[in-house]
Amino acid sequence: MPTPASYCDYASFLARHFTGKVQKLSVDAGFTCPNRDGHVGRGGCAYCNNRSFRPDYCRELPSVTEQLEAGKRFFSRKYPHMRYLAYFQAYTNTYAELPRLRRLYEEALAVPGVVGLVVSTRPDCVPDEVLDYVARLSRRTFVLMEYGIESVDDATLRRVCRGHDFACAADAVRRTAQRGVLVGGHVILGLPGEGREAILRQADVLSELPLDVLKLHQLQIVRGTLMARWYAERPADFHLFAPEEYAELVVDYLERLRPDIAVERFTSQSPADLLIAPDWGWKNHRFAELVMRRLRERYTWQGRCWHPAAAEAAGPGEEQ
Repeated sequence: MPTPASYCDYASFLARHFTGKVQKLSVDAGFTCPNRDGHVGRGGCAYCNNRSFRPDYCRELPSVTEQLEAGKRFFSRKYPHMRYLAYFQAYTNTYAELPRLRRLYEEALAVPGVVGLVVSTRPDCVPDEVLDYVARLSRRTFVLMEYGIESVDDATLRRVCRGHDFACAADAVRRTAQRGVLVGGHVILGLPGEGREAILRQADVLSELPLDVLKLHQLQIVRGTLMARWYAERPADFHLFAPEEYAELVVDYLERLRPDIAVERFTSQSPADLLIAPDWGWKNHRFAELVMRRLRERYTWQGRCWHPAAAEAAGPGEEQ
C-alpha cells in the first residue's frame, strides 16, 4: 500500500532482483540508428546528440569487455564488492542481425561481476526473433529492455522526427512483457507543443502499459541537434522548466502514475559543453530530494490519483 511522501524508486526495484549493490555500466557497442542511416530517416530525432549521455569511460574503447572493465575500475575504488549491469545505451542496441546481438550480449555477460543486461533501443527495432532470444536470455539472467517512448502523442512524435508512432511503442512494450521480459520506458517532459495537461495525460496512458520501469527527463536543448536550431530561431516555441516548476509537474505526474511502476530518474544531466538550456546546475539527487519534499508537503504519493480507466478516457496516441 503506497504511503504519503512515497514513490516507487529504482533502488527498490533492483532490490527485488538482487542482494547487495548493483551499478549500471554504459556500453557503446558501435550501433547506429535507423533514424540516422536512412532506413527511417536521416539526422536523428530532433533532440538527440548521443554525446550527451555517453560517459568518458566508454569512448574510444574497441570492445565491450574493455569498456566494462574500465567502468568496473572506475567504481571499484569506492565500492569493491559492487556488481554490474551492462547498459547497452548508445544509439539503437537491437539494430543488428541476431548473431551480432547474441555475440555482444554474451560477451558482456562473460565479464566477471556482470550480472545482467539493460538494453536501450527503439520500439521499431525489436522483431520477434530478437525478443524470443531476449526471452530465453532472461530465463538465466537479469534483462531489462528499455524503450524510447518519448511521448504518447503522434503529433509530437512527428514534430520531433521520431520516425514511429505511439502504437508502435505500445506494441513493443506489450510484446516484450508477454514474453516475461522486464520492460522500461523513457519519456521527455516538455517537448514542443505539449502543455501541462498533455504531459499529465501521458501518465494515464503509460499506466495502462505493462511497464516495470520508467525514466522521466526534462527537455534539454543540446548543441548539435535540430532542436537547438529551432530554439535559436524561435525560442518562444519552447517552455523550459525551472527546477521548482518541474518538481510540481513531476509530483502531479507521479500522482497519476500506476503505483508499481519504478521511477528510475526524474531528470537528465547533459555535459556542460553541450547543454544550451535550461542550465540548472543541479545533481540528480538534489532534484529527487526536492520531489520528496514536495510529496511530503502536499501529503501525496505515486498513484494517489491513478485509476485503471483513466487512460481509456484519455485516448492514447490521439493528436492534440
